[in-house]
Parts: sequence; C-alpha cells; structure tokens
Amino acid sequence: MEQTQPIFGIEKLYVKDISVEVPNAPEIYLEQETPQVEIQLNTSGRGLGDGVFEVVLTVTVTATAGEKTVFLVEVGQAGIFRIMNVPEEQLEPLIAVACPNILFPYAREVVSDAVTRAGFSPIVLQPVNFEAMYMQRQEEMASASVPAETTVQ
Repeated sequence: MEQTQPIFGIEKLYVKDISVEVPNAPEIYLEQETPQVEIQLNTSGRGLGDGVFEVVLTVTVTATAGEKTVFLVEVGQAGIFRIMNVPEEQLEPLIAVACPNILFPYAREVVSDAVTRAGFSPIVLQPVNFEAMYMQRQEEMASASVPAETTVQ
C-alpha cells in the first residue's frame, strides 16, 4: 500500500554561512555614538530530489554610526526538510513560510552570538511574520504581471 499521508520533517539544521566584519576596528570601539542597525532577511529554497528540500534563511545585520560601518554580520541558517505527499499549491507556502519559521530562532541565536563575539551588545531580532512577507511577495509578482494601465469600458 502506498503512503499518502502528508510528510513534513526536519532532516538537518545547520549554519551554511556566517560572516562577521568590523572594518573600522579598533577605533570604532572608542566611538560613543549609538549605531543605527538595519536588518535584511532573505529566504531561498531548492529541491534536492525525492521530496527533500534545502531552505536557507539569510539574515544580514548592518550597524552604522554616521558614515562608518560599525559591524556587518551575515548568517545563512539552513535546513534540510522532507516534504512529501503535499499538493503542489501547498509546497511553495511550506518552503517560504513554515521552513523559515523553524529556521528563524536558530538564526536569531547565531546573529546575537556573532555580534557579541565581535565585541558589541547583542542584537535581538524581533519576531518576523514570514506569512505576511510571502503574501506581499505574491502581490508584488501578481501586480508586476498585470499591465500598468488597464481601462474598463
């Protein structure tokens, strides 16, 4: 008998990429100005065959004080997920929403640890609504495929 129950499982979680830069050290440690922090998130997924997918959540944290970069931390938190017997229309939301939700707490910990090890106060990433990000991306893609000017008669 063929297995038809949906399967969603975590095979492996790992740090795929980590980068820490403090380009203006050691002088930057003497600065008193509170840095401005910018956070960027990016997700990507790819099939590895036979219902196995790699999903990578990349978090980039850039801190600047005036014109100077205080630090730059980039973390690629990845996971290998087994997703089988799931309808095709549900696959993309799983990869774009469910998997990043699982990866995010791990990425948050790695970012905080990396910033601390670089000699700065930890950065605590606020929770992220990956579903809202996914829906916004879907809307942007839908509006991009519709002609800018449409007239109804």
